[in-house]
Amino acid sequence: QVQLVESGGGWVQPGGSLRLSCAASGFAFSNVTMYWVRQAPGKGLEWVSTISSTGRFIDYRDSMKGRFTISRDNAKNTLYLQMNSLKSEDTAVYYCARDALGSGRGQGTQVIVSS
Repeated sequence: QVQLVESGGGWVQPGGSLRLSCAASGFAFSNVTMYWVRQAPGKGLEWVSTISSTGRFIDYRDSMKGRFTISRDNAKNTLYLQMNSLKSEDTAVYYCARDALGSGRGQGTQVIVSS
């Protein structure tokens, strides 16, 4: 069955960096556009970034542009999100998903940005 398993979250100070990973299985990962979404405490799901199946098309939420980098390794069925210059408002549970609404997302990985 379709499975998405996120990892790499943790606690980091403002200005720090984290690299999230998402291991995919149960579907043809290399043929699918993938997404990162997040949910901050007390808020709804929010789209973060999109990458097309080949990686040629990439897009970010405005507040992430210049700080976050999405990538994928189709040989390893893995999606990544490099997050730099983290801010307290980036604190959230981060999910990978197969659509921008977060359908079928995994269990998520918690990111806490705090001093």
